[in-house]
Amino acid sequence: MTSTLNGHVQRTAVTEVAERLAAAGVKYAAISFVDMHGKPKAKMVPLNHLGQAVRGSEMFTGAALDGVPQDVNDDEVAPHPDLGGAIITPFNKEVAWFPGDLWIGDAPFEACSRQILKRVTADAATLGYTFNLGIETEFFLLTDDRAGTPAPASMDDNLAKPCYDLRGLLHNYPVVDEIVTAMNDLGWDVYSFDHEDGNGQFETDFTYTDAVSMSDRLVFFRMMVGEIARKHGLFASWMPKPFADRTGSGAHYNMSLADVDGVNLFESADDPRGCGLSELGYHFTAGVLRHASAICAVIAPTVNSYKRLVKQGSMSGLTWAPIFACYGDNNRTNMMRIPKGGGRVECRAADSANNPYLGAALMLAAGLEGIREGLDPGEPNRDNLYNVSELELAARGIGWLPRSLGEAIDAMEADPLVRRVFGDAMFESFVAEKRAEWDSFTAHVSSWETDRYLRFW
Repeated sequence: MTSTLNGHVQRTAVTEVAERLAAAGVKYAAISFVDMHGKPKAKMVPLNHLGQAVRGSEMFTGAALDGVPQDVNDDEVAPHPDLGGAIITPFNKEVAWFPGDLWIGDAPFEACSRQILKRVTADAATLGYTFNLGIETEFFLLTDDRAGTPAPASMDDNLAKPCYDLRGLLHNYPVVDEIVTAMNDLGWDVYSFDHEDGNGQFETDFTYTDAVSMSDRLVFFRMMVGEIARKHGLFASWMPKPFADRTGSGAHYNMSLADVDGVNLFESADDPRGCGLSELGYHFTAGVLRHASAICAVIAPTVNSYKRLVKQGSMSGLTWAPIFACYGDNNRTNMMRIPKGGGRVECRAADSANNPYLGAALMLAAGLEGIREGLDPGEPNRDNLYNVSELELAARGIGWLPRSLGEAIDAMEADPLVRRVFGDAMFESFVAEKRAEWDSFTAHVSSWETDRYLRFW
């Protein structure tokens, strides 16, 4: 009786969603999922076949994608759409995008990124917690100049310090306005946007939600911004550090736990450390710091990511990015920052190229470990850590974050938490893919090397 009832409820839900979308002019449903990198993939079905897709009719072999660990002889996986997450794509109103979970037969596919996050959020729910997440979206809007070199969308976006530049924002108003309007039409509640610290770089900030929904939104956002930029003759870059002399693009994770009534459990009006954070929030922070190096492999997942996580490179100013595994109050030189007012913790090491499902899963799992074990992160760091000596940092017990993807993968392999969270298949696939990426980079002969050494002797 239960399975029959559930089937009836599902058919009713499919009919209601399909009728609503058809009335809005939608013709096709994109049943989406992500590869290991967090890039959206999809099977497209006519709207009248949505019911079949919900039952897993659209199958594919994971061997065709990065980080969907399957051999060519394995049973196929199928994306099951989340009916409640449907989005009519602002750039093509005839298509509705559905975030989806991968299944194999009648069971969830263990190595599905979205399923990995849902497993950890379910673990949090057994403790009475909802994991709320807000992700700050930084990106570059670029065009190819006459030499085929990427350049800022606006030719006069050339200030040495362009951060918060109103002129630069207004000169890119048509494309930025279309992005923000689309976000607000989707109900995401953008509360600010600005020109960031790199030429051609922008940021949008919008209201947090539960971690699975926020991860869905970031995946869709990157696709949407790319499509809107293309309409304007531009392209959007999510490369963490596209220009050596400018700051990179972060995707800062703003995190908190709520109880079943939605009350923020990280808020405290009586914090003896003066950060406005509860004891639970400190335990969570300590758990993340314990696993910081391994987490970096996932939230800073590319070779280029570690060109961003530096104090100062070949540029005129600071990078605003963390380089140490530590926490503090409103101090932006910490990996984990407690913004003014408390009630949340912000991880500043995450960048724009990360897979948010995997990143959020590791963050939450590490934070829950800190809570279960009652870990203490120590006193907050309020100094500009860029200016603190190595000896003083060592005396405080503050260690470096990984300085390369290779170091981060080494840390990930050595940390059993990651395998527990990812499962064997995704863990081994991720390590192998990223190890190959690092090895390919180290074998590459760059223009920096030829410029420096070709005529050296």
